[in-house]
Amino acid sequence: MSWDRRWTLFTASLAVIVAFFVLREHWQHALGFTPYLVLLACPLMHFFHGHGGHRHGHRDRPADSGDIT
Repeated sequence: MSWDRRWTLFTASLAVIVAFFVLREHWQHALGFTPYLVLLACPLMHFFHGHGGHRHGHRDRPADSGDIT
């Protein structure tokens, strides 16, 4: 394993451990931010995905006779 990969793995592991202990001690404060995180998720999803959704390949398949779309 190269030095860069070990350093990245160590840093990520340390971040997970620190996040666990911080959230364990301050769980009530973290839960107070959840409504704001949900509200922030909506504009971020629109920014990255838009209104189109994930209908990949809908032009490739033949339309049903009963399909009105």
